Amino acid sequence: MLSRWVAAAGRQQGLLARLRARAYSYGRVFDAASRDGELRLFVVAGEVSGDSLASRLMASIRELSPVPVRFAGVGGELMCKEGLQSLFPMEEIAIMGLWELLPHIYNVKRKIENTVDAAMLFQPHAVVTIDSKGFSFCLLQQLKCRYNQKVDSPLHVHYVAPSFWAWKGGESRLSKLHNFVDHMLCILPFEHEICRLNGLPATYVGHPLLDDAAVLKVDPELSSDKSMHQESGEAFRLEHKLSPDATILTMLPGSRMQEVARMLPIFLRTVQHLSHTLNELSLVIPVAPHRDVRNYVENVVRSVPFPVVLIPGGSLEKRYGAFNASKAALCTSGTAVMELMLAKLPCVVAYQAHFITECFIHLRKKINFISLPNILLNSPIVPEILFRACTDKNLAAELSEVIFNDEVRQRQVGSADRMLQVLYEPIKQRGGSFVDEVRSLSSSVHSPSTIAALTVLYTDKS
Repeated sequence: MLSRWVAAAGRQQGLLARLRARAYSYGRVFDAASRDGELRLFVVAGEVSGDSLASRLMASIRELSPVPVRFAGVGGELMCKEGLQSLFPMEEIAIMGLWELLPHIYNVKRKIENTVDAAMLFQPHAVVTIDSKGFSFCLLQQLKCRYNQKVDSPLHVHYVAPSFWAWKGGESRLSKLHNFVDHMLCILPFEHEICRLNGLPATYVGHPLLDDAAVLKVDPELSSDKSMHQESGEAFRLEHKLSPDATILTMLPGSRMQEVARMLPIFLRTVQHLSHTLNELSLVIPVAPHRDVRNYVENVVRSVPFPVVLIPGGSLEKRYGAFNASKAALCTSGTAVMELMLAKLPCVVAYQAHFITECFIHLRKKINFISLPNILLNSPIVPEILFRACTDKNLAAELSEVIFNDEVRQRQVGSADRMLQVLYEPIKQRGGSFVDEVRSLSSSVHSPSTIAALTVLYTDKS
């Protein structure tokens, strides 16, 4: 059951007492922090999903650490709530795409140099970078050069493996990462074995969706409670004064300014094509916690001829409340697609990019899908309208199917439990045991953030 996911406080304290009694092992963050009387963790995230992952990791590390914890690095609003003072706004490095990066190369290079300097001054026991592989890997490489093989160099952990499995020649690049990454935290169940086969130590910690499931009290071993979904949706409608008969559509245009500016106008034109077929149409848009994004969205929706509710995208409760109240969703490819699957809200995935970026993707990709539910289940469960095909007319036709065709809807809803099982089963089989030090807790199943925190604390770099 879900209650097994997080160990009871007494069990955790007992574990820490046993670990303190052991002889110090060279290379473990736990031991170095115990010697110094504090744990110094340098954490870097470059986008909203990374900010959420990092904040949960920080909270778990603080709970499990035997000594007080200090954080430094780069992050967003959620990480700052956990005690981080970000070196600069996280959004300044939230750039995606090859062509899109070119105008920002100089600024990003300077940010990397400033971040390296700050990390050296902080003298961390561990450096944890979350996703944003372009910025993260350049940072870790430069840090490794600065330390120049010193024995007291920090543990380098990268959280969220790059999608090496999606690109031609991707796996061959993994062995090179071992030069500056000591350990990879993987969120997909097939990644860690491939990393290890290519000489890169790795641990499957679980997809963050499983943490969401824990917070929302959705048990991956059971079908989720329909009445709970319905009550959450009704509460959302009451809170935002939306009619019980209104047709609510959720729009998730992304978290980066560049993708929001590209996708939101397409989404709005899409629903205008369908507005005459939908009763009392209302829109809900979760907005990323970034001032420029919020200002842009607020300005654009002023001219929309039907009600639009903006909610804080960083609020788990409000986001899933909106999902549960909605009939369907339009979603830019990313983490949000997985959240919609957890909420069992049928959706259409859309994505556009600069023509040069699109050509590169077509040339290098070796998989047929872009959204994780389709990749995990190896089936076109979620409709994908991508690149030049991503027009408002094409999206409207596909969204109409998702709204009105019961067979299409049921295919997505019925696949949600299967997807959760794919993510959860490896953790269940392992029983939460991932290194020798925590075998005593093998009867407990931990949340992904707990497994990630324990990996950072007790993995031996040597």
